[in-house]
Amino acid sequence: MTYSVVIVDDHTLLSQAIAGLVDSFGKFKVLYNCKNGQELLNRFTSPKNIPDLVLMDINMPILNGIETTQILKTDFPQAKVLALSIEEDEGTILKMLRAGARGYLMKDTKREILEEALLNIAQKGYYHTNTVTQILVGTLEKKEPIVDLKDRELEFLRLACSEMTYREIADAMHLSPKTIEGYRDALHEKLHIKNRIGLVLYAIRNKIFEP
Repeated sequence: MTYSVVIVDDHTLLSQAIAGLVDSFGKFKVLYNCKNGQELLNRFTSPKNIPDLVLMDINMPILNGIETTQILKTDFPQAKVLALSIEEDEGTILKMLRAGARGYLMKDTKREILEEALLNIAQKGYYHTNTVTQILVGTLEKKEPIVDLKDRELEFLRLACSEMTYREIADAMHLSPKTIEGYRDALHEKLHIKNRIGLVLYAIRNKIFEP
């Protein structure tokens, strides 16, 4: 089976290079390239232009990658988004995952990692491995630890996947910020995770939170 792909990136030469690379993969075919999210949505008015996967940059004019991914999640969920960006800060990655991206890769990723990510997203729905988390979280085990989480820990974990600050989570759970810090630190230890991105990835992989 061949999976269709669209590249969304405002850097023309880079976009063309990525398209050529993807076309070299045996199971993927690039339909077309777009310079921003609005151009992509304009093309989506025709069903034949809706691909299986979208390789999405983040910083683009008119309609950026995060905004576009949110729209695709609601209106075109069949088009699965893989973020491909130079942005490596925690906040940006969290926003992209919350928006509905099925994976996040840096633009300097290796050829075989990109192919593996596309194949995993096409066949399994998600791709979350060490490619980006090595930078931010440290090595994450491929097998999730079997952990029995309490109801309040699960509630905290779901809220941690939102845009809320830890102080806002404390207010929502009617707990003190110190108690929330305790939940956070306990989950970091239980799940072998170092920060909030790790919590979000764990919640997504284990279907505790659906982006």
